[in-house]
Amino acid sequence: MIYCEGVHKKYGKVRALHNVSISCRKGEILGLVGANGAGKTTLFKILLGLVTADHGKIEIAGDGAKKIGGIIEKPALYHYLNAHENLRLFAKMQGADSSKNALEASLEQVGLPVHRTDPVRNFSMGMKQRLGIAVALLNNPSCLLLDEPFSGLDPLGIEALKKLILDLTQQAQMTILISSHIIDVLSTVCTNLSIIHNGEIVQTGPTSTILAACTKSYSLCGNELKKAAFLSDYDTVSNGDCITISASATEISEIIFKLSQQQIAITSCRPLIDLQQLFNAKEK
Repeated sequence: MIYCEGVHKKYGKVRALHNVSISCRKGEILGLVGANGAGKTTLFKILLGLVTADHGKIEIAGDGAKKIGGIIEKPALYHYLNAHENLRLFAKMQGADSSKNALEASLEQVGLPVHRTDPVRNFSMGMKQRLGIAVALLNNPSCLLLDEPFSGLDPLGIEALKKLILDLTQQAQMTILISSHIIDVLSTVCTNLSIIHNGEIVQTGPTSTILAACTKSYSLCGNELKKAAFLSDYDTVSNGDCITISASATEISEIIFKLSQQQIAITSCRPLIDLQQLFNAKEK
């Protein structure tokens, strides 16, 4: 659905993208990961047609008036208008259905209240993100680009947005490309990851495989971890009811199994990813 091959882009003498190639299939969520200035936003702008690549091949598949929609950085909304008025205005700009029923269906699709009439400036960041996605979904695009959609959201907002993204892929078979610095979130929603560093894609592959290779320790939390004497065999650092433990993916599975055998409950297990290794990883 989304295909780029050999994309290059310079701003004057500054190289923003160099020989970038990515692909994303129907119903897939692809995560684009990289440090600030790596080239993520430039690539998104090229895919949305806001910036022209210097060289390279770009193909966006899909039917209808709009093949791809997206949000770059923050949703571009009119904060003095309410949600209905924002949607109606953008629908007319894009030649989409601006009837009351269509607008209410758009709001319901992203989980926003249909009867709220106060200005968007009163909305939480999560609600603004949802409204921005509703605007991006006007004219039913097959592909959706989300640039740092989780930034500024609280944990409940992140979970709600994750559910919306997963629903769009599962129910509408939408293809979604997401950039984010929040690796923990991408690990739970993305089928594959592409790592971009200094304008180049240095690695692409299954999310679990890429993150496991850059994970050397985990944060384990549980009320009775101190009772597990075997944990002294590992390099650990305690912090209240949690420990940081140096272990591979295979070892952490064995550790959790041993804890369950001793009836010691784990409340959370979080991989601690080496971001420097992730961003600088070279594809073999």
